[in-house]
Amino acid sequence: QVQLVESGGGSAQSEGSLRLSCAASGLTIGTYCMAWFRQAPGKEREGVACISANGRATYADSVKGRFTISQDNAKNTLYLQMDSLKPEDTAMYYCAAARGRTTFGTLRTTCLAVNDHTHWGQGTQVTVSS
Repeated sequence: QVQLVESGGGSAQSEGSLRLSCAASGLTIGTYCMAWFRQAPGKEREGVACISANGRATYADSVKGRFTISQDNAKNTLYLQMDSLKPEDTAMYYCAAARGRTTFGTLRTTCLAVNDHTHWGQGTQVTVSS
């Protein structure tokens, strides 16, 4: 059974930092395209950052230069370092896993679309105050 468990959310001041973690079990994250999504009240879920099975990172324009996605394959854990936080970063943050290869057998180089993913965590709340 696959489980993705997020932690590290909380409250921060504007320009502050938080580090999210996603501990995975039942799958090997190094063979998946792993991603962080967020959803604010009344808004659609959006992709924030992802990392492919070969280590390529992709970011949404809104977080480029401020957020960094990484993973520790030995710990089977995904991270999101969030710096220079803004109030508009306030949202529930979710970890997600997509198969590392497409149905055509090619490497999935990015996975920022909701429909890419087959496994989701329960989420961790991030609140940024000005």
